[in-house]
Amino acid sequence: MTLYQRFVANEQLRRLVVLMGMIGVIFAVRSMMNIILLTFIFTFLVTQLVRHVQRYVRIPPAAVVVPLYILVILLVYLGVTIYVPQIAKQTIKLGESVYNFYQSPSFDANKFMQLISQYMKQFNLTDQLKHGVSTLVNYITGIGTMGVTIVLSFILSFFYTIELDKLPQFGGLFLKSTYGWLFQDIAYFAKKFVNTFGVVIEAQIFIAVVNTVLTTITLTVMKMPNIPSLAIMIFLLSMVPVAGVILSCIPLCIIAFSVGGVQYVIYILVMITVIHALEAYVLNPRFMSSKTQLPIFFTFVVLFVAERFLGTWGLIVGLPIFTFFLDVLGVKTIKTK
Repeated sequence: MTLYQRFVANEQLRRLVVLMGMIGVIFAVRSMMNIILLTFIFTFLVTQLVRHVQRYVRIPPAAVVVPLYILVILLVYLGVTIYVPQIAKQTIKLGESVYNFYQSPSFDANKFMQLISQYMKQFNLTDQLKHGVSTLVNYITGIGTMGVTIVLSFILSFFYTIELDKLPQFGGLFLKSTYGWLFQDIAYFAKKFVNTFGVVIEAQIFIAVVNTVLTTITLTVMKMPNIPSLAIMIFLLSMVPVAGVILSCIPLCIIAFSVGGVQYVIYILVMITVIHALEAYVLNPRFMSSKTQLPIFFTFVVLFVAERFLGTWGLIVGLPIFTFFLDVLGVKTIKTK
C-alpha cells in the first residue's frame, strides 16, 4: 500500500488535513466573507422554508422560491419609497428644530446651554467637524458597498434555491469522482456546520420575536406612529445580535423627537438600554446555551471572543463555529432534528 493510499485509508488524519485546508481557503478569501456569509444565510433560510412547505405539499422549489423573492423585492421597494422618505423628513425636521432653538432668544437666556456653549469653545470644532464629515463619507460609502454585497448575495441565493433539487444530483458527481474522498470529507464538514448554524439561527429568531414584541408594546403605549412598519424594522434589525437593537435606536429616536420631543427620546433610549441588556445578559446566553447545550459561561466567552476577532459577524457565526468544532472534535455532538 502506497503512502497516498494509507493517507486516504486513515480517515481521522485525512479529515484533519481537509479541515485545515478548508480553514486555509476561507482565510485566503476572507475579503469576500461578507458575500459568502450573506449568501449562506439567505440560502439556508429559504431552503428551510422550501423543505417545510414540501413536507405538506409536493411542489417544485421554484413554486415557493419565486413568489417569496418577488414578495421580498416588493417589501424592499415599499420600504425604500415609503419608509426612507419619512425618516429623511424626520431628520430634516430634527435639524431645523435644533437650528431654530440655537438661533432663538431662549437659547441666550438658557444658562445651562450657555455653559455648554462656553465649554465647547475650548475644543477645536473646525478640525472635529472635518473629521466628522470624513467619517460620515466613509460610512455612507460603506453602506453603498454593503448594499451591493446584499444584492449579489440575494441573487446568488435565488439561483441556488430555485434549482434546489438539481444541485444535489450535480454535487453527487463530485462524490463519485477520482478524488471523491476529498469531496466526501468536505460534505461531511459542511453538513455539520449547517446543522449547528440551524440550531443557533432558530434561537436568534426567537430572541428577535421577543425583542420585537417588547419594543412594539412600549411604542404602542407611547402612541408612536406607523407601529406595523416599525415592528418589521425592529424584527429585521433584531436578527443581528446585540448590534441590531442599537441600530434601531437611531430611527426610533428621530421619530420619537417629532412626536414627543426630548422627553420621548429619553423614553426610547431607556427602552433600548433595557432591551439591549435583556438580550445581551439574559436572552442570548439563556436561549443560545439551551439550543446548543452549552453552559451560559461558555456562551458569554464565545460571544465575547468571536466579536473581538470577527466583529459583528462574530456575534452571528461565533456560536455555530464553536459548536461545530465541539462536534468535529467529538467533545459534544449536536443532534440533528
